Amino acid sequence: MKKLSFLLYIFLLFSAMVSGQDSYRLSGTVSGSGDVMAFANIYVKGAKKGAVSDIDGRYSIESLAPGTYIVIASFTGYRSESKTVTISNKDVQLNFELLESESLDEVVISGTLKPVSRLESPVPVEVYSPAFLKKNPTPNIFDALQNVNGVRPQLNCNVCNTGDIHINGLEGPYTLVMIDGMPIVSGLSTVYGLSGIPNSLIEQVEIVKGPASSLYGSEAVGGLINVITKRPEHAPLFFADSYTTDWGETNLDVGFKSDIGKKSTLLMGVNYYNYSNPIDDNNDNFTDVTLQDRISVFQKWDFKRKDNRKLSLAGRFFYEDRWGGELQWNKSFRGGNEVYGESIYTKRFEILGNYQLPIKEKMFLQFSYTDHDQNSVYGDTPYLAQQRIGFGQLTWDKSLEKHDLLFGVAARYNFYNDNTPATLNADEVTIPSVFIQDEIAFNKRHEMLVGLRYDYDSRHGNILTPRFAYKFKPTDSDIFRVNAGTGFRVVNLFTEEHAALTGARDVIIAEALKPERSYNINVNYLKKFYTKSGMIIGLDASAWYTYFNNLILPDYDTNPNQIIYDNLNGHATSKGVSMNVDAIIASGIKVLVGATVQDVSQTENGQRQRQILTERFTGTWALSYKNYKHDLTIDYTGNVYGPMRLPLLGPLDPRDEYSPTWSIQNIQLTYDGIDNFEVYGGVKNLLNWTPNRGNPFIIARADDPFDENVQFDTQGNVVPTADNPYALTFDPSYVYAPNQGRRMFFGLRYTLN
Repeated sequence: MKKLSFLLYIFLLFSAMVSGQDSYRLSGTVSGSGDVMAFANIYVKGAKKGAVSDIDGRYSIESLAPGTYIVIASFTGYRSESKTVTISNKDVQLNFELLESESLDEVVISGTLKPVSRLESPVPVEVYSPAFLKKNPTPNIFDALQNVNGVRPQLNCNVCNTGDIHINGLEGPYTLVMIDGMPIVSGLSTVYGLSGIPNSLIEQVEIVKGPASSLYGSEAVGGLINVITKRPEHAPLFFADSYTTDWGETNLDVGFKSDIGKKSTLLMGVNYYNYSNPIDDNNDNFTDVTLQDRISVFQKWDFKRKDNRKLSLAGRFFYEDRWGGELQWNKSFRGGNEVYGESIYTKRFEILGNYQLPIKEKMFLQFSYTDHDQNSVYGDTPYLAQQRIGFGQLTWDKSLEKHDLLFGVAARYNFYNDNTPATLNADEVTIPSVFIQDEIAFNKRHEMLVGLRYDYDSRHGNILTPRFAYKFKPTDSDIFRVNAGTGFRVVNLFTEEHAALTGARDVIIAEALKPERSYNINVNYLKKFYTKSGMIIGLDASAWYTYFNNLILPDYDTNPNQIIYDNLNGHATSKGVSMNVDAIIASGIKVLVGATVQDVSQTENGQRQRQILTERFTGTWALSYKNYKHDLTIDYTGNVYGPMRLPLLGPLDPRDEYSPTWSIQNIQLTYDGIDNFEVYGGVKNLLNWTPNRGNPFIIARADDPFDENVQFDTQGNVVPTADNPYALTFDPSYVYAPNQGRRMFFGLRYTLN
């Protein structure tokens, strides 16, 4: 027995000695941009071990058993580098030299209608990647834009929750929304066009702030948003992304790509969103959030052609059933006056394509068509509308010695009809256009862009929109840009203000509306700093001034029972400054912080007034930390908005005339330590902020939505009574923020590349 114990002791001792001898160290340095890189992450795949480089860029990983490993070095803002190393009978030295990521110098197309480096573009373009969208997962792009500086998704109705996109304080109709460069989303379809595009199929979102009418025509007065979908060769073979919240929301994105024969590739995606859980936290017997059942199917085909010429076709089908209203509402009450509900059935399809002509010159034919059908009821008021938009454009990109020319001809077909008194006959028009643009490179430091567009509208005649841009690049990390131009907008009223049918306000059109014109100047400064410790700081600052003629805005103030539309007898201005700071900190933290201060006002008959539902200042942030050793990412996102003037219903209305300063903040944790999978979860609206705080109510006369107990005098004004002491009518237009409180979410992503 003693011999057995002694032999066991010797065996264990020998095993420990062997184990100690079979353990080795991996060490080395990490550098980038010519300097040592502190706080870079080094990870040994398979061994589940890692390290962080010290202030001198050195790292050390102990206790590695003999074997072959893949070692990955990464640092935010740089391309990750992987190396294979074999450890046998000695310590190993392994050094890394990381290259700057191309994401810091994205290729953009929206500013000049041709691919160009973001840093070289004479027109400032902001770019947001799918990684940015994942920091705060949302069921659509409309909600995702809440964390973009100077861009605000604005809800226009407390009941149906429809809305639009504001850029630099300008109303939604001044923003042109495009998919793959095609203006298929406008007016009636703005919100719906931004719903149902799977985030996994988005290559990037480009935002241009300021008029772009010289390239894109009407509606690009305040700016444009271009949602660029992935090319099939850049998409994963298969992906699935689904999340749910404790409010009962469910969102699912599924897609795949496949080679169809030898010369074509298909990319397909399906988005499904459902929310069927009526919640009334503010106890007004109305749904706090509109219930929705939505499906969107997207397909994109790329074809291989001789000399790599481009040919792509894409299509999307979208259907949504949404409703909001009194909690006891169901579809049997649709269109009646017993129980109030707002029910919207939306059906639309889109087709778009891009074809490069088979000739020596670089010429492209682009085309799109969208058909939008909407069947809505607001209480007992029906709103039936159809919108069709066809677009075709031929461009010729011609480069000379110091000139980069772009010639184009385009035609846009608009059809709109509804059942409202404002649309006695269908609005149908074809607007032909021609444009020219010249980018002149004087030298490496100085570049100028000039452009001119001509449109003919049979209703308004000839429309000219010139454009000028100048770029000065004194160093490789400093860029000054000056942009100036004009914009125009041809108004189709109810495509933009159909929510005016909600409630009891009468819609008054005071005169034949004239097209709006704007004049804008924008100054932009871009600077990048590189520190020896590996920090990268990007500074993007802008100042702008826009002057409007013939501005058309809804007047809620003259008569509280009416919304009056006419051309402003005066002028309007939008001016402000904004700044974005994008910092990549050596500790592995990435920070994106933005702030905008603006003043948007109208002057009529010598009286100046702030624009309604427009904030004085806004701030956004997205803070991220990636711990490569534990495969964990933490994202903290949020926004803050300053006070904005709100639409009251009269001098007795007890609700606040101005909104408070308010903030929506979110936090998310993501674990990606399982091959092809990401598990994520977090909390939205951490502060549990909703707009009913401090107000006696949000929806006026929620207990009498058909105004059965409202009394009027002979002039049509509401008379105060014991039942209605504030002289109000039913109205849900007092809205400036989402009415959805704190909620937890949990999701799972699967990607097969």
